[in-house]
Amino acid sequence: MSQAVTARILKCQNDAEQLYRSGSHHCAEAVLESVRRHYATELPESIVSTVAGFGGGSGVGCICGAVAGGAVALGLVLGDKKKTAGLTKDLHVWFKEKYGVTCCKTIRQTHRGACPQLTGEVAGKVGEMLSPS
Repeated sequence: MSQAVTARILKCQNDAEQLYRSGSHHCAEAVLESVRRHYATELPESIVSTVAGFGGGSGVGCICGAVAGGAVALGLVLGDKKKTAGLTKDLHVWFKEKYGVTCCKTIRQTHRGACPQLTGEVAGKVGEMLSPS
């Protein structure tokens, strides 16, 4: 991977983490906004509101909002159902290997305070998935 591609991925990761830490975006919104900024600038900023319901495990503690936002970002950028489905599966597998579960409620109990960092990591992973090898 070239230095420029690596820098773009890291910028996407850092921006998502900072958006979350600022309080202006929750996990899903931060991932989608960061990916939009770095990989789909043609999409309007208003697209971020499509994932508003995913924060906090969709409000009930289920699937991690960062993962859900990452899946939406993949679909928006790729526009290809088959590729999106495959990469979404890969994203879930990667996340589960890293954190043990994809359940927001469990993550908040077992990895207290990790949400800002994992939000950035998910955005970086999505950026990596969208980048040429």
